[in-house]
Amino acid sequence: MLSERLRRWSQRFITPMAVTIGKLGLSPNMLTILGFLLNMAVASVLASGTLRAGGVLVILASLFDTLDGAVARATNRVSVFGAFFDSVLDRYSEAALYFGLLVWYIRLGFTEGIFLVYATLIGSFLVSYTRARAEGVGIECREGWFTRFERLTVLILGLLTLQLRLALWVLAICSNLTAVQRIWHVWQATRQTQQ
Repeated sequence: MLSERLRRWSQRFITPMAVTIGKLGLSPNMLTILGFLLNMAVASVLASGTLRAGGVLVILASLFDTLDGAVARATNRVSVFGAFFDSVLDRYSEAALYFGLLVWYIRLGFTEGIFLVYATLIGSFLVSYTRARAEGVGIECREGWFTRFERLTVLILGLLTLQLRLALWVLAICSNLTAVQRIWHVWQATRQTQQ
């Protein structure tokens, strides 16, 4: 996956930042909360229709998603609750961004946009849910084209280029296809264990 390759490449920049932030006394959970609050602020920018500024701010908010885990590792504060808390607030953060877009489309009266945001939100949640349920029954499930990284990348590009409608079509289709990919993966894995 592209996200895994980029994560490995970016560690040379992220790790020194994480060490510095750790020395300032900011905990990983504080960074998770700050990232969530920033995403809430970005949602209000998107709701106003200021799309390019919103795209830049989504990049900034996404940095917190990378830093909280890096700070946890750099300061030896990795915890089960921290990973859980980060994952939950990531879902809330993503929902906040789409809610901002939904408000903007409602103000415009753009029905297609409303449906696209809804389909994208369903797909993004199902991508996360299918992985969580698979891992809950003991099956590793990282399959799929559109993880959170890919979804954010497409959203950011759509906002920065003002091609949001196209970006939402891609997100609505590909996020739901990714959920189907994961269902297929789990079905295949369970078939193998039953044989």
